[in-house]
Amino acid sequence: MPLIGIVGPCSAGKSVLARQLRANGYQVREIRQEHSVTPAMWQRITNPDILIYLDVRMDVAARREGLSEPSSWWVEEREFRLAHARRHCDFYLDTSDLSPQEILMQVQDFLHTWEKLRAD
Repeated sequence: MPLIGIVGPCSAGKSVLARQLRANGYQVREIRQEHSVTPAMWQRITNPDILIYLDVRMDVAARREGLSEPSSWWVEEREFRLAHARRHCDFYLDTSDLSPQEILMQVQDFLHTWEKLRAD
């Protein structure tokens, strides 16, 4: 079973997706890269077989966090702390307009395709 890493900005849905995938038997690590000043920390800590990047628009993240506007560090988080992981991800998904179930379905579709390609 491959090790799946999930990375992305705060409020993108990483924790929920990680719980859902674990419940379906996947080996998952939620990587809190957004809190690290070392851009490649996700590789050093986890070095996953599959890296999933969940993204979210700033206005949606603020709403999910119960804020009237995005946090002041949002731009730094996305442009510096997460840029390396985004460039190296195997699957990118903007979760802004998706429910947790829709996110899970899209990620599972990707994982099934990935597993099938690896088997061929």
